[in-house]
Amino acid sequence: MLSKKSKYAIKALLALAKEYGKGPVLISSISDNENIPKKFLEAILLEFRKTGVLGSKRGVGGGYYLIKPPEEVMLSSVMRLTDGPIALVPCVSINFYERCEECVNEEVCGLRNVSIEVRDASLRVLSNTSIASLLEREKKLIKSSKKTKIIKK
Repeated sequence: MLSKKSKYAIKALLALAKEYGKGPVLISSISDNENIPKKFLEAILLEFRKTGVLGSKRGVGGGYYLIKPPEEVMLSSVMRLTDGPIALVPCVSINFYERCEECVNEEVCGLRNVSIEVRDASLRVLSNTSIASLLEREKKLIKSSKKTKIIKK
């Protein structure tokens, strides 16, 4: 399950992607428009600035902006930064491996085996889904929703 932190990070990155190349966006604007608590948002955006995804500018006309193109910001990276491992159990994590305390033999563990399949399937989707493609999906869904409403009337 995605944490609120991940959800807020994705919403904030989508908001910044909509303004990509237009200059910095105020935290208060993102907070108000996306209904994200401002203090929580500040902490999230600071983390993304430290990793080189976002830049910031102080003063008048300041705010946050995407350094990386939205096509290069993948959901897998966003989720790892905000929540840590994507894997269901630590023994199958690619970046955060830990042996499970209760496991006697990883080689024959059924839970580990199925968790690898879940991890691989999740990574296939998340590593190939960028903030830009998520934005495109939303645009298509909005368009489709409007057509459905017209047909129902």
